[in-house]
Amino acid sequence: MRADRLLSLLLLLQSRGGMTAPELAAELEVSVRTVYRDVEALGAAGVPVCADRGPAGGYRLMDGYRTRLTGLTDAEAGSLFLAGAPGPARDLGLGAVVATARLKLEAALPAALADRARLVQDRFHLDAPAWFRDADPVPHLAEVARAVWEQRTLRVEYRRWSGEPRRRELHPLGLVLKGGIWYLVAGAAPTAGSLRTYRVSRLLAVAETGGTFERPAGFDLAAHWEESSRRLEAALHQETALLRISPRAQRLLPMQFGAPGVRALEGAGEPDGAGWVEVELSVESRAVAVGDLLRLGPEAEVLGPPGLRAAVAEAVAALATRYLPQGPNR
Repeated sequence: MRADRLLSLLLLLQSRGGMTAPELAAELEVSVRTVYRDVEALGAAGVPVCADRGPAGGYRLMDGYRTRLTGLTDAEAGSLFLAGAPGPARDLGLGAVVATARLKLEAALPAALADRARLVQDRFHLDAPAWFRDADPVPHLAEVARAVWEQRTLRVEYRRWSGEPRRRELHPLGLVLKGGIWYLVAGAAPTAGSLRTYRVSRLLAVAETGGTFERPAGFDLAAHWEESSRRLEAALHQETALLRISPRAQRLLPMQFGAPGVRALEGAGEPDGAGWVEVELSVESRAVAVGDLLRLGPEAEVLGPPGLRAAVAEAVAALATRYLPQGPNR
């Protein structure tokens, strides 16, 4: 581990020029005292690290010195696909590998391109998880990722949506990060029959069986995920609601209903004098749809189908009974 850190320190000085001990400590996620010891170790190994004293001082490499240790390992080269998502890379146990690969790439680039790469990093940042939602705890993610990579069969215990635990042997084929949530795509061992998707945070226990498996010929994780997502959306959105919504609800619809909300607005009718419009919105099962539509509050009226309108009216009546004053003084 220390050898990797020494290499990272060397590459930082080569690609960025002079850096202070606190700056190096922040980049390497170590203490300033550790930086002092690492600089001494580099000097003892023959690397010409110069120390400049004073307020503008710091460490730098002797003019003209460049290391040739910039070749990427297999793991570092593969990890570059995760370079734009440092948080997920850390979740997968690849944070240090991604950081080292990025530094090697910076050190190998001509100065002009390296400067431009740093400008891009300064100006663009990818933050995948949704707002106002804590990340799922995924204590077994690194184990699952290793099994995916090495094609090892897993014995898992997971919690179903109903809350009851289940045990199963799986052939883990791929991991997908969707909206800040990790999902595992896997087939059931030993037959690796129809593929299923498991939310990684619901895995209660994970252990390798000691066996390996062959991936299905031609399996494409991205294509499988896209197709299964389409099937899931079609299964979830079982009904179409006819709504009359206010101008405020028109702004809320895309935020609360995502793509179905956007499509509903694109097909909206002409606004009336108060700006209200009629839209057709794909909704989930009746019970879920009632709760979702009530989030729009008084900014929406359900016009149909009759069963959905009646269900919303029943829910509103129950809320009114609960919250309105009761008795002779109401």
